[in-house]
This record gives sequence, structure tokens and C-alpha cells, in this order.
Amino acid sequence: MPTPSGLSWVSRFPTSTSLDDLVDPFRSSARNFIRVLRAAGVTVAISATLRPAQRAYLMHYAFRIANERMDPASVPAMAGVNIDWVHRRVNGEADLAKSRSAAAAMVTGYDIVFRPALASNHTRGLAIDMTIRGYARKQLPDASGTMKTIQTASDLHQLGASYGVHKLLSDPPPLVEQRALT
Repeated sequence: MPTPSGLSWVSRFPTSTSLDDLVDPFRSSARNFIRVLRAAGVTVAISATLRPAQRAYLMHYAFRIANERMDPASVPAMAGVNIDWVHRRVNGEADLAKSRSAAAAMVTGYDIVFRPALASNHTRGLAIDMTIRGYARKQLPDASGTMKTIQTASDLHQLGASYGVHKLLSDPPPLVEQRALT
């Protein structure tokens, strides 16, 4: 029997925060970049690496039902995800308002801002979400060993790119330095 959509789904199929779940050569690139940052006293907090396809599916369709008015009855099934997107009244009729409310609860639980992709670099093990703090005024080596002074987020993005770790500027959250740069 399928489980109705709603907040209980948010804890299922969790996103990894482990570098071990990334795919090489990106895994090695991310490790090297983070190792250099941490060695210089920079704080790095990893919030997401590999996202299971099942979680991407749940996030994608919850968003579409809640925010794009997709008919919950038209959501394609996914093997291994026994969810019922259509909530019903006592008489068996579909309750669209309840279906949308359950999807909206999932969107809130996942903390979704933009429509999640069904397939992305996260589902392929080629992305990492991290918060980096305390990098201003640090001298850090780029991947070739050349020392760089990091003052701005843009400097940090360039440093990461030298290691093969690129900031997708359209992907929130933006990188923000907590200390003043004066």
C-alpha cells in the first residue's frame, strides 16, 4: 500500500554529505581543495554531495505539485518509491487541496527554493554544496602551487576552479564572507 505524500517523506533517501560518495576525478579535486582550505584555518561545512535519484524525484514532483499546479495524478511512478501523491476524501474522490498541501509541506521540509532537477550533478556524484567561512586575507596555494591572496568570494571561486571545483553562480546559496575585508 503506497504511503501518502507529506512531511514523512523528507527524511527518506537522505542526501550524503560525504566526500567518499563523490565520483573521481571530482572526489579527488574536492578533497584537495578542502584540504588546502582547512590547512589554512578556513571553516568548511559540507551540506550535500550525492543526492539519491529517489530524493531528487520526491523533491522535483513535490515542488511541481505545490508551486506549478501539476496534477498529482499525472506524476509518473518511480521504482522503489511507493508514494501516493493523490490524497483522497472519505468518499474516494481526489482531494486536490490536501494533495497540494502535503506537497507544500515536503517543499518546506526540503527547504526548496527553485525547482529541483530530476537529474543533476548532485545525482551523478559530481557536485558539492558547502559553506566556506574565514577565507579573507588568507594566502592559499592554487592547484599548481602558486600562492594566492584570497580577499573576495570571486578570489575563492578562482582558487576552487584551479582545483576543478567550480561555484555554480546561479545555484544558491551565494558565497558570503563573514569578516570585513578592510
